[in-house]
Amino acid sequence: MELSSSFSQLPKVSDISFSSSCSPFPLQIRYLKPHHKTLQNLGVFAVAVDPQELPKNSPQRLLKELAERKKITSPKKRIPPKRFILKPPLDDKRLAERFLNSPQLSLKQFPLLSSCLPSSRLNNADKTWIDEYLLEAKQALGYPLEPSDRFGDDNPAKQFDTLLYLAFQHPSCERTNVRHVRSGHSRLLFLGQYVLELAFAEYFLQRYPRESPAPLRERVYGLIGKRNLPKWIKAASLHNLIFPYDNMDKLLRKEREPPIKMLCDSESLLLLLRPESRLAQADKLNSFARSVFWALFGAIYLCFGMPEVYRVLFEVFEMDPEAEDCQPKLRRQFEDVDYVSVEFEGKQLSWQDVAGYKASSHFPPEDALFAHPRLFRACVPPGMHRFRGNIWDYESRPHVMRTLGYPLAMRDRIPDITEARNIELGLGLQLCFLHPSNYKFEHPRFCYERLEYIGQKIQDIVMAERLLMKHLDAPGKWLQEKHRRVLMNKFCGRYLREKHFHKHIIYADKVQDAYEHNRRLRNPATTAVNHALHGLSYTVYGKPDVRRLMFEVFDFEQTQPKLV
Repeated sequence: MELSSSFSQLPKVSDISFSSSCSPFPLQIRYLKPHHKTLQNLGVFAVAVDPQELPKNSPQRLLKELAERKKITSPKKRIPPKRFILKPPLDDKRLAERFLNSPQLSLKQFPLLSSCLPSSRLNNADKTWIDEYLLEAKQALGYPLEPSDRFGDDNPAKQFDTLLYLAFQHPSCERTNVRHVRSGHSRLLFLGQYVLELAFAEYFLQRYPRESPAPLRERVYGLIGKRNLPKWIKAASLHNLIFPYDNMDKLLRKEREPPIKMLCDSESLLLLLRPESRLAQADKLNSFARSVFWALFGAIYLCFGMPEVYRVLFEVFEMDPEAEDCQPKLRRQFEDVDYVSVEFEGKQLSWQDVAGYKASSHFPPEDALFAHPRLFRACVPPGMHRFRGNIWDYESRPHVMRTLGYPLAMRDRIPDITEARNIELGLGLQLCFLHPSNYKFEHPRFCYERLEYIGQKIQDIVMAERLLMKHLDAPGKWLQEKHRRVLMNKFCGRYLREKHFHKHIIYADKVQDAYEHNRRLRNPATTAVNHALHGLSYTVYGKPDVRRLMFEVFDFEQTQPKLV
């Protein structure tokens, strides 16, 4: 063993004596500068090395000594989390095998449903959860307890067990650490939020045919907002599946947190020392419950369609549109003296009426006038016929219809049906360009607001479906940000102005100059007209025509070549 030491003051070497059973070893002494007079600055470095193992001047020995010193002196470095460690990309062969073996490419008949399946096959841990909890979930939702594999390949309900399992894996579950479970749940909730928005928009537009969109939005938020969502989940007996170890009553969110009293009991002390307030914890639990709620309806929509969404909402969750805490705020309403369609007069439609009509619209008769006739009559008032033959009808309507590719070729056995549809389409187009500044004070429904409301919802779900099928490997959070960036209001208005449609918007005479020369006033109006056109397209021709307008006419994805 060798010892290297440094001292500021040392006695004579002859006065030093060692008494030890060990063999003597050489002592190397290095004198320092004379101004070091105290023994406080004492540095001793000792490294034990077997001299027989490595030579004295060996570089391996020096490296070993350096490693021993680093073990003692260097602090421990924090290892970054595993999710932030960059991994090398897969080569082309392994990447192709991964996608080809993925369940997301297994269903050619249902591309949207196939894109929402997990990216890899379920393992034993996933099947264990299915065997333990899935029967309870299906019983609470009112579905048969038999496995969904009994259905044929041509039935989308065959994948219901897999999607239902993914819907309940919210971010605080243990299984969300697995990539295919976490990504599958986030993709389902991304789709489910727009499914719920569209379902309630269609329902409330037909239930309240005279209301403006503002109270309708408040009704929707009152039903599926964070305030009442725990109540509906508890009514469906799903709280034990979502939070098996938490009290559901803690999720009830209040406007203001009660003040904390300075008491000496242990409960108040823990409340003071708690890193998160009760309000923050309730918001976190509410976010988990909301993610399960959205993902659940995404799975139901993919497997059973929109009529089943209405059944689960109003039968299983027992939602009440007339509940006191779900009503809109009191506001001044303009008197509506215009007629509504006969089927809306004197009664309020129930969810069974809307769901039954929705189920029949999937297979409309050959002589049907529109894809969604009742929704069209709820958005376009019958009094629009008084605008037939006006200046806009002769000057602007031909240009708008030619640019949009209207009217579409339809196979009607009776020519009068084709003519009636084209007349109603022209009146709906004029309503899409009718600004509220014209007639809203005397005739509240003679503007584009109700068509804009349904158009925004159908635009959201069409873009969500497009992104899900286009990006199979993307998580829901990335898709949400992509969806937000593509459908920004300023882009919707810009695409409308590129078609020179802003010149055909009908303003009142008092605000004509202000809107034409003020960009901040004009941009929201062009955005609203774009949404209204999508709403009219959905009610007249259905969802396929909305896709045509968004991706072929207005080019929302900006993939078509531009004129130089």
